[in-house]
Parts: sequence; C-alpha cells; structure tokens
Amino acid sequence: MTICPCGSGDPYPECCEPIISGNLPAITAEQLMRARYSAYTLAEMDFIFASTHPDHRQDYDHAGTKAWAESAEWQGLEIHNTVKGAADDATGEVEFIARFSEKGDAREHHEAGQFERKDGRWYFTEGHMVRQKPLTASKIGRNTPCICGSGNKYKKCCGK
Repeated sequence: MTICPCGSGDPYPECCEPIISGNLPAITAEQLMRARYSAYTLAEMDFIFASTHPDHRQDYDHAGTKAWAESAEWQGLEIHNTVKGAADDATGEVEFIARFSEKGDAREHHEAGQFERKDGRWYFTEGHMVRQKPLTASKIGRNTPCICGSGNKYKKCCGK
C-alpha cells in the first residue's frame, strides 16, 4: 500500500485520497493543507482549484500550475505550526515547508497558509512567505555565570 505523500505515515487511501476525491471533507485546516500538498505531488489540479476559497480563485492558472506540479520532484512536507483551524474554528493558519526540486535544484517553500471555513468546508485563502529569522546572539556579560558550567563568573573563568 502506498504511503501518503503528506508525511503522515498513513496509507494514501486512508489519509488524503478521500479528501482529494471529494468523498470526505477535511475536518481541520491542517488536514486540508496536507491534502493540498498531496494533490500537488499527484498533479490533482481540480482539487487544488476546488479547495481554494471562491473569493481567491481569480488568478488561478490551471495549465501552468499543473505543468509546474508535474515537473517538480516532491520531497516532503513539514508542518511547523498550526494556529486555530480545528473542526469548530472559522479560520486557521498552517505554517509549513514543502520541499521539492526543480531541474535538479533543491527548493523549499516556507509559507503560513491561511484557511477559512465556509458552509462547513475548509478552503485555502492565501499564503504568506515566511522569511528566515535573523540569527541573534546574546552578549555575555563579565558578571554572567560562565558558559562552561563551572559556577564561576565569566570574567573569572573563560573570559580571562
């Protein structure tokens, strides 16, 4: 049995396939996000269109999206965070990284996807790219306990 592309570890026929085929609705925003990723990997563009909120379909390019999905080599989905989006919520956000390669170049799509429930069904509305946070380093003060764990102040230990 084929494992679902969404990364759940469950068999595809028991995971995303019933949602993509329209036999079952997604219960949560994350479940819809996982089904949409699986749909991209399988070039199921009718589902991608149908699961996009009707108010956000105006710029959808069916042929171009299908060509891109078929040319990409899909390597995995990683869910980072979900805010709201439960069965009883009206909106939700799913932060994820979709990994793929194009023409041999590894790529990551890091997005915070926005979801809305309308008439009892979850829909994708829009996504915002998540930028990598800058690295920060905290300054070690002279009177700070030493980072080596000796129990001495930094200035009397490693900071000499």
